[in-house]
Amino acid sequence: MLVKHLLIILLLVLNFATLTVLAQSNIPSKSKVTAIAKEANELMKVGNHEQSLIKSRLALSQAILLKDDNLIAGLYNTIAANFDQLSENDKASYYYHKGLTYANKTNNDILKNWLNNNLGNIYCFDKKQYKKGIEHYKKSLQYSSKIKDSVQILFTKLNLTWAYFDIGRYNEGLPYLKYINKHHKKHGDSSTIVALNMLNGMYYNYKNDTKKAQFFFLNAIKLGNEGNEKSDLSYSHHEFSKFLLKNGDYKNAYKNLELFNTITEKLNNEEKLQKANVAGINLQIDEYKREIDKIESEFKTKEYLLLQEQSKNKKIVVVLISILVLLFFIFYFYSQNAQLKHKNKLKDLRSKVQENMINASINGQELERKKIASFLHDNISALLSSAGLHLQAYTSQNQSSSQEIVKTKAILEQAHDQVRDLSHELMPSLLARFGLFDALEDLCQKNSNSILHMEYSSTLNRTTRYDEDFEMKIYFIIMELLNNIIKHSQAQQARLSIHENSKYLDITITDNGKGFDSNRFHVLEGFGINQIKARINNLKGTVAINSKLDSGTAIKINVPITY
Repeated sequence: MLVKHLLIILLLVLNFATLTVLAQSNIPSKSKVTAIAKEANELMKVGNHEQSLIKSRLALSQAILLKDDNLIAGLYNTIAANFDQLSENDKASYYYHKGLTYANKTNNDILKNWLNNNLGNIYCFDKKQYKKGIEHYKKSLQYSSKIKDSVQILFTKLNLTWAYFDIGRYNEGLPYLKYINKHHKKHGDSSTIVALNMLNGMYYNYKNDTKKAQFFFLNAIKLGNEGNEKSDLSYSHHEFSKFLLKNGDYKNAYKNLELFNTITEKLNNEEKLQKANVAGINLQIDEYKREIDKIESEFKTKEYLLLQEQSKNKKIVVVLISILVLLFFIFYFYSQNAQLKHKNKLKDLRSKVQENMINASINGQELERKKIASFLHDNISALLSSAGLHLQAYTSQNQSSSQEIVKTKAILEQAHDQVRDLSHELMPSLLARFGLFDALEDLCQKNSNSILHMEYSSTLNRTTRYDEDFEMKIYFIIMELLNNIIKHSQAQQARLSIHENSKYLDITITDNGKGFDSNRFHVLEGFGINQIKARINNLKGTVAINSKLDSGTAIKINVPITY
């Protein structure tokens, strides 16, 4: 028996040595990772975003193993640029910031320049957070000046001019515009000439020099029609329509506004087609799977290191036969315990992934509701208002208005009201403007009727505000629970109570309905309680459900407040 144990231990030692060699051979080479990163970047340039993301994420996992900050930063920039081109601005911003964190650890001023410039674009022209955007543009300008890249200096100053002009700070943008006008012929190219002419038009419009403003606007439109910069052409028509409207030329202002809308709609359609090539939810799920693979890989690496350390100790065991049996049993029980822990950890991870997938789906739905509501309010509603404004301008110039114009105005007003109502239904205006407590009180009042009375109670000041995303999540959790009461409970009375308790929010929802067996809630159809629990877990909160048949239901939620 002792000889058998000795042979087993010797076999284990050989296995450990083999695993160690394999582990060392699996470390990728820098040249291989660089080649994959280059391929990912080329795929992005030709618009194959799905393959580019797959390649860049593969290269990123290997670059992290190499601990190469320069490679890691460059790959985060590629991932962000893919999402940027797909108009997934939040993801693009997140990965640009990750890339900048690693780039700041290196001497790669070129990459720092691009990352800051891209973040400036995100903040200024997508998120409309001009203060942050201008800060990143100025950092980009510092790096492009440091590396003496004249082309990039001009490009960044063009962005700074545009950002300042977009918020009406023309005097602060003027020095940059003067520099561009002076050096564009030498360092600029055809991709920026349309924007430069438009910016000159905007400046002279601000200075009320109509002759120069009109010259530059018309030149921008002419060059835009000859080239491929359709977004700059779209902006040129928009700014020219403002100029014409300011100077009383309503007819041409309307024509340019129509051209702006046509080009913008075409660009938006192209963007939608581009987005269709990559399914966002699949990317999220793949990302979670990759996170699991990463955790498992880290665990195996640690396990290999542990086994390597044990293999050294086993060499002594070969000499010290007297303690072979003891060491064998120690190793055997340790291995069994480690395997059991490993299985339990994988089981916990799978459970966490399922919960994360539910949360990802819910967050995606809430994000889409917010995007659609914002799009309806900021774009469609604005376009309807603009159409009404132009119709009003026309009727004010023509004393007699036909019946068709009167009807058209009424239809536009009706469409505007319906768009506004739909926007408020997707994302309640009370929640955005006045906060969680006004929105919940209004929700209870709207759901109350002669059959069901919903009572709202809170000790908190109704003007108290929390983090916007936190308020939105709490609102939709409570709305789902109240909907369950309306659909399933057959109650006559319901009550919603909210209180603060040491930086935690206590929420209690009760009803006197038919109730259900809370021990079997996971098999009930249509209640959505599993999804609600996943939402609350995502907020690091707890939920307790107490219900019995024919005895009503009480739900208590406790979540840490995000201010």
